[in-house]
Amino acid sequence: MTGLEPFIPLLGGIMLDVLKDSGKKEGEGLIARWMNRDVGKDVQDVVFKAAGKYIENYTERHGVLKVLGMREPVKLDEVFTTVQLLGEDEVQQFATIDDLEKLYREAGQRLLRYRSKERQDGIAFASQKQFLMVLGAPGAGKSTFLRKIGLESFKGKKGNFKHQAIPVLLELKKFTESKIDLKALIEAEFTTCGFPKPKQFTESALDQGKLLILLDGLDEVPSANVNSVIDAIQDFVDRYDKNRYIASCRTAAYRYNFKRFSDVILSEFDDEQIQQFINNWFRSEEDKQAGTAALCWELLKRAENKPAKELAHSPILLTFLCLTYDKSQTFANNRSGLYKKALRILLEEWAAEKRIMRQAIYEGLSVELEEVLLSKIACEGFEADRLFIPQTQLVERIKEFLSSNLNAPKQLSGEQVLEAIAIQQGILVERVEDVYSFSHLTLQEYLTARYIYAHGQISQMVEKYLIDDRWREVFLLTSGLMVERGSDELLLEMHKVAKHYARHPKVKALLQWADQVTAGSSGNFKPAAKRAVAIGISRAKVYFVTDNFRTSISSSVGHAIASFINIDFTRASLLNFDVNLISRDSVTNIENDRDSYIKISIINFININPINDIINNIDINIVSNINLTSIIDLRLEKSGIFTDLKLSKLTNQLQDLQSAVLYRSDITRIKKVSELFICAYMEVFHLTEELIDYSSEESKALNNYLRSIDLLLKCKQEAARLSPATWDAIEADLLLPPDD
Repeated sequence: MTGLEPFIPLLGGIMLDVLKDSGKKEGEGLIARWMNRDVGKDVQDVVFKAAGKYIENYTERHGVLKVLGMREPVKLDEVFTTVQLLGEDEVQQFATIDDLEKLYREAGQRLLRYRSKERQDGIAFASQKQFLMVLGAPGAGKSTFLRKIGLESFKGKKGNFKHQAIPVLLELKKFTESKIDLKALIEAEFTTCGFPKPKQFTESALDQGKLLILLDGLDEVPSANVNSVIDAIQDFVDRYDKNRYIASCRTAAYRYNFKRFSDVILSEFDDEQIQQFINNWFRSEEDKQAGTAALCWELLKRAENKPAKELAHSPILLTFLCLTYDKSQTFANNRSGLYKKALRILLEEWAAEKRIMRQAIYEGLSVELEEVLLSKIACEGFEADRLFIPQTQLVERIKEFLSSNLNAPKQLSGEQVLEAIAIQQGILVERVEDVYSFSHLTLQEYLTARYIYAHGQISQMVEKYLIDDRWREVFLLTSGLMVERGSDELLLEMHKVAKHYARHPKVKALLQWADQVTAGSSGNFKPAAKRAVAIGISRAKVYFVTDNFRTSISSSVGHAIASFINIDFTRASLLNFDVNLISRDSVTNIENDRDSYIKISIINFININPINDIINNIDINIVSNINLTSIIDLRLEKSGIFTDLKLSKLTNQLQDLQSAVLYRSDITRIKKVSELFICAYMEVFHLTEELIDYSSEESKALNNYLRSIDLLLKCKQEAARLSPATWDAIEADLLLPPDD
């Protein structure tokens, strides 16, 4: 069953019209005798049988998707995601590469996009144009788009493609000879399905304009035949110009001017399309009951998976991500392995699946050698903080690489290699004329990490870039790549440099305090975890005395630190209390924003929880009906994190503050009670103004230190191999003041 059986009569009707016209030209032949009288049941049976066979053949060959090692094929109609097109004139012009770099940074996103105009629905636009050239990157979904339009054309006015036509899809990669006969190829499609008089039928269908001719993969034509194929297509379109034509080609390979064709670019997926694709992919009843699609999408949206989500904007790599999630229900087992596989898909697997005849260039340039070349280009650009590279510079780098490598093929030119990488693989993309970048920032980061590791530049990277947010992903990927020797070297270097940041007098004083107030406490947590909680509590004053509490990096990082050192505040013994939160609607009439911040501050203090970043997730709600004494007792005293806490004064002040807020006291009273609470809080935790008040320069020093520790802990999580002894030594020394 194809699902298109109801449309067999529609296709049969088109075929009968074609046969009728063909019969008139044939004179007194068989078709003429059929068509010069009312069409009988026998004639209809033959035609409808051929129509059914044609639809069946098309759906079997072009209506299923089976790529990248999928166990079972899926119907294209079931997973197809609406595509969008961009006009080719939307490529903006830039005076310099610096303008391009500036535009990317101002956009504030990882995607290397520069088009801004509104996109158009793909199938709707294809319905408007008789001659259409669809351009796009490798794996962007060009072939899938053409095949889908063919399926829609079977449906006539009931489909999204608003033309009644017989689709004929020709894969141009099969044109292996210099001389081609397009009419004969179309005739062969009809002959296979038992069309009456296929030669006459083909000629008549072309003359009447009854065909939708889909020319897939102009870039896949062997280079020796490309000129003759282009000439043949041009001549064919001119001769049979009543039909509709849609062709596809990789953007980088399109150097031709098909004078009748409108050129459009297949846009990469946006978030809505990614979610739609995931929903379509996980469509089985089992997946629906388990909510697999929603779980996959939520995971992909998490901050730690931004680089993976970046890949998802490419349909072929989104397919890979769905297959990965289907197997493991995660993306984060080892991101280095994930991106390595994504790179290999672009380097060789995708071309192999499509059975593209590779250029002679690849006979000498192996995938492994190409990875080395790309790694060098990626790292040089990343270290220079340049994402966009002039063509002349790229060609020069390629030439240097080939000349300096004994095993590299000497007959290759830099221009040849660059063109092949851009056209066949799409790893380097020409963003504007003669200016290239990597197709995904994720791939450049992975290749940079690969170069750093392969060339023994770990210590240099740590010394230069440990607190540089731009290098964060490279650090994580490097840790995941260090399988043979383990990540010990990286983590030890990071810990050494982090200790250097801790030498700032203010940071050192805070670490000394955290060690003193937690030393010898009874809680069954690691000492480093206790120190992390102390640092988080020391920063709590920020939320009571400032309006911009959400921007306090140090507290958020302090919470994250503790979560990665295995502190467990989610145990039932520590959370056995009831909390009732009044809904947002009940606090919409708050008279003073300062009042709102104080309410949130109460919640933040009560719910100090290193496993979750409370500050980023909480909303403006009010806590009511809470036994504060019980909470303070459970959270702080019974957890055994601190030594010798006298909590009764703190509890009393917190109760007064809660009452003042819940009973809508005037702002003067709330401020006074808040100040008393702050005094009690500082006394209980042995804090001083000098210890917790920071200048801009001091805050920067603390944040640099905490960011370095946070990244260290995340690299530990990413490590594919790490000595327990090494980690035990690092962990024991975390958040301790450096030796003098």
